[in-house]
Amino acid sequence: MTPTTRPRRTPISIAIACAISCHATVTFAQQPDAKPAPKVEGQLEEIVVTAERRAENIKDVPVSISTLGGEKLDIISSGGQDIRMLAARVPSLNIESSFGRAFPRFYIRGYGNTDFDINASQPVSLVFDDVVQENPILKGFPLFDIAQVEVLRGPQGTLFGRNTPAGVIKFDSVKPSRQQDAYVNLSWGKFSTVNLEGAFNLPLADGLNARIAVLSQTRDDWVTNTAPSRRNNELEGYRDTAVRAQLLYEPDKSFSALFNVHSRDLNGSARLFRANIMQPGTSDLVAGFDPEKISIDGLNSQDVKNDGASLRMKWDLGGMLLHSITGYEKVRSFSRGDIDGGFGAVFLPVSGPGVIPFDAESADGLPGHRQITQELRLESTARGGNKWLIGAYYFDETLDIDSVNYSTIGGGVQNGLAKQHQENKATALFGSMNMKVSDALTLRAGLRYTKDEKDFTADRLVAPPFSPTFIGRLTTKTDANNTSWDFSATHALDKNTNVYARVARGFRAPSIQGRLLFGDTVSVANSENVTSYEAGFKADLFNKRARLGVNAFVYDVKDLQLTAVGGNANFNRLLNAKKARGQGVEVDLDAYLTQNLLLTVGASINDTKIKDPDLRTDACGSGCTVLDRITAPINPAIGKFAPTVSIDGNPLPQAPKSVLNATLKYTMPLSSSSEFFVYTDIAYRSKINFFLYEAKEYTGKPLTEVGLRAGYVWGNGRYELAAFGRNIGDQIRAVGGIDFNNLTAFINDPRTFGVQFKAKF
Repeated sequence: MTPTTRPRRTPISIAIACAISCHATVTFAQQPDAKPAPKVEGQLEEIVVTAERRAENIKDVPVSISTLGGEKLDIISSGGQDIRMLAARVPSLNIESSFGRAFPRFYIRGYGNTDFDINASQPVSLVFDDVVQENPILKGFPLFDIAQVEVLRGPQGTLFGRNTPAGVIKFDSVKPSRQQDAYVNLSWGKFSTVNLEGAFNLPLADGLNARIAVLSQTRDDWVTNTAPSRRNNELEGYRDTAVRAQLLYEPDKSFSALFNVHSRDLNGSARLFRANIMQPGTSDLVAGFDPEKISIDGLNSQDVKNDGASLRMKWDLGGMLLHSITGYEKVRSFSRGDIDGGFGAVFLPVSGPGVIPFDAESADGLPGHRQITQELRLESTARGGNKWLIGAYYFDETLDIDSVNYSTIGGGVQNGLAKQHQENKATALFGSMNMKVSDALTLRAGLRYTKDEKDFTADRLVAPPFSPTFIGRLTTKTDANNTSWDFSATHALDKNTNVYARVARGFRAPSIQGRLLFGDTVSVANSENVTSYEAGFKADLFNKRARLGVNAFVYDVKDLQLTAVGGNANFNRLLNAKKARGQGVEVDLDAYLTQNLLLTVGASINDTKIKDPDLRTDACGSGCTVLDRITAPINPAIGKFAPTVSIDGNPLPQAPKSVLNATLKYTMPLSSSSEFFVYTDIAYRSKINFFLYEAKEYTGKPLTEVGLRAGYVWGNGRYELAAFGRNIGDQIRAVGGIDFNNLTAFINDPRTFGVQFKAKF
């Protein structure tokens, strides 16, 4: 089903309308457990994080952390962006997707995974309200009514478990409170983009409070399909709605139970692949490229439905707290697209744009999925410098994947079908300890044992052209054990300045791929292990008018899991590189330059390198300009249409060497209850490699996106009206590619602008 300009009414959109009509608001606040110091005019508010599974001042945590929340998060999402809006908004973070809004891929310190299979594992874990979101489709759940985002860089294996060797992105939604209030946040912009968010908080009884938050994001189709024969006339619209309902039962200080149910319904365009938009021999887009036009003859659509629930309980046992976190997630998705990015084929009377060797239209579906998680954690709360924490964790996931091929030139009939089924169970025991050696020195150490098991089957039920009709069911399984650990030391130079050092080890469990539409084998990547060394300092400066964090790091990954894609076919193949290294520095700065002028800056430099002299992969089959050493040339006589190259010494894919972000907000009081403000933000990342090999055409040029917002606030902050612009420089870049057919790529969003109104009741 394709998007329309008049989004249909759904139960979620009805809930949104109900939320707005209620007399109830919420402010973007810290978690109830956190107790930041009262705000003082011209001073920075204290940032409280839960990176170590306790509420602590960010300055006291010996981990490289950046946070987003409140106004900054609201501003960068004002144009209806999805979770990819966080890319380059903190040091060392990149996010991209070849599935659009449905399947984000995360990279921290250049360390991530370009795998586009729905069964892909990532070394960056996403934790939403204390529940891990393992499947990549779950990771696209929209952000709304968020208290805080924490980006934890470096291995987090002790407290967050497997598949966190690069780091963790942690989202905490606003919890129910005792106050009856509500807010509505509405924006309208270019392409008839509407972003509507609201929440209301409702005390029900003594010790019982409820909160409902809702989101509706819609955009009209804005890309015109100019192909002579087409099944989609207009593209790139979407309707994305979500709701979250929470119930907090807290009869006294000794017990609390927080129930959370949430749902998402997405319908829109899949990622638009655009044929031959790269100038041969360069990383430039072709002359005259128009982002509002495309020429494809295949169908393009995307549907995602996600439902989940969690129960977080806490008991005060006198000197100890017992936590129980139970999570359930279920997601169904189907994404279909024209992969060749054009129309027709060279053997037909008409085709284009450029050379289209053959038609390629496919879909990936997740018809069956469920995830169950359970964590028990016991921590000490007694006064004093020594604290401990122990826990156990259980993970159980079952999923089914459909891979479908269609004959575009045959009228879109299905001519290929393959299925995957995987069952994944993992268990873990973990513990950590903080020991205050002296008034100035604190030591922390942690240990976690994990067991991960996967059972996998794959079947090719309908063979597409040029593939064997029957190869039988393919099966495999993995069974891995691992011990992760970390050790850190924090030394207080004074009450405002800490220096720290940390060494940590994490791992990613084995991965399995079996995309049998165009391949005849199942590939397995063994466990990877990372050891990271980090040192830095964090300080509150100038009577808390500024906050600075600086750190340097180096990490080594052994048996790095990589995904080789393309070459001769739209096929994933898992590899293990013997080693990879990353190193760099990161800086976070917040500062009041004057009482009315607030500056934030984040910057990072990352240098990554694959180290495996024996590792080879096929380069593109689309005639690109390969820069790596060719070890086996093209040989059409044996059906080889892509050269084999050595990738030793190459940077990791999608790993920008430098990231820079900054915001500047100026406020001008107009009266005791009103003010005018101007807020500008910038996010820059340097060039990136799309794939494991290096090619001129498949190098993403540096990207700089600038935002601007100006508005008027009145009623003591209760009302706000503003105008905004996103990517106001209208810088368009290729941000990813398809390398098996022609010089096909996809791009970032163009310039948008609009108006926004917020009200608190």
